Amino acid sequence: MGNESGDLVQGTLEMLVLKTLALEPMHGYGIALRIEQVSKGVFRVNPGSLLPALSRMERSGQISSAWKPTENNRRAKYYALTARGRKALEQERRQWGRQAGAIARILEA
Repeated sequence: MGNESGDLVQGTLEMLVLKTLALEPMHGYGIALRIEQVSKGVFRVNPGSLLPALSRMERSGQISSAWKPTENNRRAKYYALTARGRKALEQERRQWGRQAGAIARILEA
């Protein structure tokens, strides 16, 4: 995942995935599409980055998965946020807020 100014800060992809799944369970393509839509095209998620991130997050217990039919009757792996994932999202949100505030103060100095 990247944008015109370069790659995202390490760990940002997982935070964005957690936030996306907090809304509803989704398959990988849906997650990537939602992040791109909400960011108005600033973030484009590369499947080569997303799939390993989903795998890591599933192993850590932050998300769960199940095979289900899609809207067009194909089978896809749907991911859902777990209680551990909700807790991780809240921690990430607080940390991101502190970091963004610190960066803003530095830029305004």
